[in-house]
Amino acid sequence: MDFVSIRIITGDVARLVGFYEKATGARATWATDDFAELRTPGATLAIAGTRTVPLFAPGSARPADNQSVIIEFLVGDVDLVHQNLIGLVPGFVTEPTTMPWGNRSLLFRDPDGNLVNFFTPVTPAAIEKFGRTDG
Repeated sequence: MDFVSIRIITGDVARLVGFYEKATGARATWATDDFAELRTPGATLAIAGTRTVPLFAPGSARPADNQSVIIEFLVGDVDLVHQNLIGLVPGFVTEPTTMPWGNRSLLFRDPDGNLVNFFTPVTPAAIEKFGRTDG
């Protein structure tokens, strides 16, 4: 089994796709007006509109209602990325902070309120775990 993507359901696909394109530098591939994907080497972030929910199961997902998932991206230099996000992100949950497990992390919310973590491994063990720091 391979984990390939996470899908965010949103009430405004274009707004959320635009945000993630600016934040990550990745370009979205649009399948329909209701569905786009931002592909990275490790996984894909899929963004879908509310009209797609009934295709799976009516009422099974609600936009802007996440209170438990953190979407994480490995980046080459989290401090530089933090500087680049100023003006795009209205407020940061945390400034770049080195975590006990060896990653330097930046936590913020996307326009729908989903938590996003951009991180860079900084200790030898964290660098070894992720095998790269070029994000």
